[in-house]
Amino acid sequence: MIEILTGLPDDVLGFTARGKVTGKDYETVLIPAVEEKLKKYEKISLLYHLGKDFSSFEAEAMWDDMKVGLHHITAWKKIAVVSDVGWIRSATKAMGFVMPARVKVFANEEFDDAWKWIEE
Repeated sequence: MIEILTGLPDDVLGFTARGKVTGKDYETVLIPAVEEKLKKYEKISLLYHLGKDFSSFEAEAMWDDMKVGLHHITAWKKIAVVSDVGWIRSATKAMGFVMPARVKVFANEEFDDAWKWIEE
């Protein structure tokens, strides 16, 4: 499941992933929120928290994640990914090299630091 985080600046989207994230989660929560925000702003930032309650992604969710990131590749200012999952941290760092946005990975214990960084 994906939940929207509140309390961030208007040009920043925040999400928390819990349990198993599905393609339906992307299609009904994340993608519509991104599309709506991009109607108001040319560039936005993203805080994506995959905390201790996160267990996995369905293949369709991983595909949707890649599609939304690449479809709007020039629309990102900053992306903060918060996770302790090794492959997510590694993949995010690897993708950060091809993204024109500033991408930073944080551990779950650094969630507050990620929040502050994305607000700057």
